[in-house]
Amino acid sequence: MKNFPLLIAATPIHAALLPAALFLCAVLVATPVAKAQGTDDRPNIAVVLCDDLGYGDLECYGHPIIKTPNLNALADGGIRFTDFYSAAPVCSPSRVGLLTGRSPNRAGVFDWIPPSQKPRPDAREQVHMRKGEVTIPALLKQAGYATCMAGKWHCNGKFNHPSQAQPGDFGFDHWLGTQNNASPSHQQPVNFVRNGQPVGKIDEFSCQYVVTEALHWLQDTADNDQPFFLYLPFHEPHEPVASPPELVQQYLPMAKNEDQAQYFANVANVDAAVGRLVKGLEELGQRDNTLIIFTSDNGPETLKRYQRAKRSYGTPGPLRGMKLHTTDAGFRVAGIMNWPAKIAAGQIVSQPVSSLDFLPTFCMLAGNEPPQDISLDGTDFRPALGGNQINRMKPLVWCYYNATNESRVAMRSGNYKVLAKLNGGQLPQMQNITQKTYPAVRDAELTDIEIYDVTTDIGESDNLAGQDETLTRTMSQQIRSEYKALVEDSHVWPVARQ
Repeated sequence: MKNFPLLIAATPIHAALLPAALFLCAVLVATPVAKAQGTDDRPNIAVVLCDDLGYGDLECYGHPIIKTPNLNALADGGIRFTDFYSAAPVCSPSRVGLLTGRSPNRAGVFDWIPPSQKPRPDAREQVHMRKGEVTIPALLKQAGYATCMAGKWHCNGKFNHPSQAQPGDFGFDHWLGTQNNASPSHQQPVNFVRNGQPVGKIDEFSCQYVVTEALHWLQDTADNDQPFFLYLPFHEPHEPVASPPELVQQYLPMAKNEDQAQYFANVANVDAAVGRLVKGLEELGQRDNTLIIFTSDNGPETLKRYQRAKRSYGTPGPLRGMKLHTTDAGFRVAGIMNWPAKIAAGQIVSQPVSSLDFLPTFCMLAGNEPPQDISLDGTDFRPALGGNQINRMKPLVWCYYNATNESRVAMRSGNYKVLAKLNGGQLPQMQNITQKTYPAVRDAELTDIEIYDVTTDIGESDNLAGQDETLTRTMSQQIRSEYKALVEDSHVWPVARQ
C-alpha cells in the first residue's frame, strides 16, 4: 500500500482530540440523490461500531468522567438518538443483524460464534453467516459503491477459511479483520488478516490501526469517482482492554483503580480514533457528503463475569440490566449520526431507530429499492434525520435464548417495551437452535408478560401488565404473534454428528 504520512500518521493522543466544529445544514430530503452529468452525488456512508460500549459510557450520554470531545462534536453537529437499538444483546448476532437488516435468528446466528473446532452437541461449530445472506456491502457494491471493512468480523467460526463465507464474499472490495477479539489485547494485536493474508504484529492500538487502514484505503480509491461504504467495527472497549499509557495516566486520579482507568482511557482512545477519521475525511474533501454513524453492538459487559473481564467498567447509565440481558441495557446503545450536507445540527431524536434499519435506508440513499424477496425487519429511517416520524410497519423484536435474565423474548412497539418468559422460565438456556431443539422453541408458550412505557420509565421499573387490560391484551397478542413469525422463519442447524 502507498504511504501517506501527512494524512494517516498516528497523531499524538492529545492532538487527536478535535475541536467541536458545528455545521448548520439543510434538512434531509426524502428522496435519494441521483447522478447528474456524470457526477455521483450520492452520500458516502461510514459506520463505526463499538464492541460492548455501554449506553452511559460517552460524555454526551452522561458519563461523569470520560471525555469524548470528538463524539460530542458529531452529536452536536448532527443527531444524538436516545432510543437507538442494536440487533441483539451480544456480538455475533448483532453484527449479522446489522449487515443483513434482518433479525439474526433468521440467519441462524443465535449467540456469539466461537472458533469452529470439533462437532458439538449443539452444532455451534457449524454456525456462520451463510453465503446466501443479502448484505449491505453487496447491495451497495451493486449500486456502484466502493466498499471496505476494517475491524472485528465475528460472523463465522472458520475465519479466513474456504469452508465458510468471508468478508469478501459479502461484497467488501477490501477487508481487514479478526475472527473475534484483538489478541493478545488492543495493544499491538497479532491476529489481523488483510484480504486473506495474515498481517502479523502491528504497532498501533487496534482502533487506531483500523482507522489507519480505512484512511489508506480511502486515499488509494480517491480517484475512482465512486461513493464509498466504510464499515469500521472497533474491538474496543471489549476485553482484553489495553489503552495508551498517556490516557491511562490522565484517568488514574479519577478512577477507582488502574483497571477502571484503563477502561476510561479505552473509550477515550475510541473517541480519538473517530477524530482521526473525521480529520482524514476532511483532508480528502469527503467530509461534507459523508453520513457517519457511530453506535455499539450491544450493552456493557458485567465486571468480572468471566476471568478476563477485570477491566469491564462500562455503565448502562439509567437502563436496566447489562450485556446479555433483554432488558434495555442489553441492546439500547449510543446512536450518533452526522452528515453536514443534509442533517441539521443540534438534534436529539427520541423515536426508536435500530441497526436493522441500516440496510433499507442505505439502499434508498444509494438510489435502489431494498430487496423485496426477503423478510426485512428494519425500515427506512431517513424521515428521522429531518425531524419527521419513521413509518415503522412492525415492531422491533429480539429473541435471545441464552439471556442472563429469564425473559428471553423482548419487543419495542411504539412507546412500549414488552418482555416475556418462555414456558414460565422453564425452557433451558440455549446458545444455538438445532433440528433437535427446534420443536421446543417453536412450541414454547410466552408467559409472565411485562410491559413498560420506556418513554417515561427508562429503567423499566413500573410493570404496566395487568394495570390496563386493553394494553395488556394488545401487547401480549402482538409479542406472541411476532415470536411465532420469527421462529417459523429462523434458520435451524442440522444436529451435530456424534
